[in-house]
Amino acid sequence: MAELSTITPVPVDALEGLTVQDVEQNITPWTVEAAEVNGVKQAIDYDKLIVQFGSRKIDEVLLERFTKVTGHVPHLLLRRGVFFSHRDLSVILDRHEQGKPFYLYTGRGPSRGHMHIGHMLPFLFCKWLQDVFDVPLVVQLTDDEKFLYKNDLTLDQTYEYSLSTVRQIAAIGFKPEKTFIFSNMGFMGGAFYRNVLKISSHITYSEARSTFGYEAKDNIGKIHFSSIQIAPAFCSTFPSIFGNRTDIPCLIPCGIDQDPYFRLTRDVAKVLKYKKPSLIHSQFLPALQGATSKMSSSIDNTAIFMNDTPNAIKKKINGYAFSGGPTSLEELRKFGSNPDVDVSYKYLTYFVEDDQEIADLAEGYRKGEITSGEMKNRCIKELQDFVGGFQERERAITQADVENFMNPDYPRPFAALAKK
Repeated sequence: MAELSTITPVPVDALEGLTVQDVEQNITPWTVEAAEVNGVKQAIDYDKLIVQFGSRKIDEVLLERFTKVTGHVPHLLLRRGVFFSHRDLSVILDRHEQGKPFYLYTGRGPSRGHMHIGHMLPFLFCKWLQDVFDVPLVVQLTDDEKFLYKNDLTLDQTYEYSLSTVRQIAAIGFKPEKTFIFSNMGFMGGAFYRNVLKISSHITYSEARSTFGYEAKDNIGKIHFSSIQIAPAFCSTFPSIFGNRTDIPCLIPCGIDQDPYFRLTRDVAKVLKYKKPSLIHSQFLPALQGATSKMSSSIDNTAIFMNDTPNAIKKKINGYAFSGGPTSLEELRKFGSNPDVDVSYKYLTYFVEDDQEIADLAEGYRKGEITSGEMKNRCIKELQDFVGGFQERERAITQADVENFMNPDYPRPFAALAKK
């Protein structure tokens, strides 16, 4: 594999003369804030998050085992470290090697408008995992959470956002016979709600407050929501797929900011005698302005949205994408550029499959043989093609397709999983 450059965060103990407050970063399910040192935002320190959250780094040994067990070269998001951390991924590989079943679980908080390319990454990865392992995928749309956390939304609005989100997820290439996409507001009841009740009875207010930082002013729906996000991690929530089984674990690809939910999940699983979920965590796609923040749906000029026109993509990359190049051509030829901080280059590492091309781009940029404008043009072309292909597929999604994905009883060829 080609060797890629990465941003190396400044170790906390190397920042002499600074107080702890100067270097804190704040990563929660609702907030992603990089550390600030002397008024300067730093890149998010993912190594520090591994230590803080108690997960494990995905190393070359694990990637080699992945290839051996599956017969597939790891996805580019794996081999380039975008998915960088895990909990018990080896357990999933063991099960696959032994011919034992598991399933995939991921989610999305539906919102007005279209997802941006940062939202696409976990779904692209899930699609690849589903193809490699041939397993069911369940996708939770947390419209109830949106209602609880956004004071300006009605229940009807959040449910409508879920329906439009199903179309977008379907356009990635999933098929309803292997994928169940559900709105919490539309699906919760029966086995789902029974698991929610079991889970909620084993999470104290003190544990929820410690995990998520809730305050007295927060509504009780927020406090209870963790039980709802936990429930799909247990196969008994989906009797139409798994029957009465309780012994099939899941693998959850998610952003590292979602890990607090699933640390609780793993604790509750032991009490309920369910299988603990495994997790694989992704980094955040940086905003157009650089690696100190992530793309935001609420700030248009930080993100490339999946309904952006080719011209809009071009304008955003040219106008906002942080460059690792110097200001003059003379300095470029003399000193080269830095692909480690260049947003256009970073985006290419998420979407260009060819490792050698990525390595050549980095080398040419460092040597001053490739200009910032040329790097941006290469990125613009890649994103225009990706977004354009998505839009074409989305136009082909019908209302019947949406209903099939959301139908728990749609025929899915995993009936054997319902039997021990």
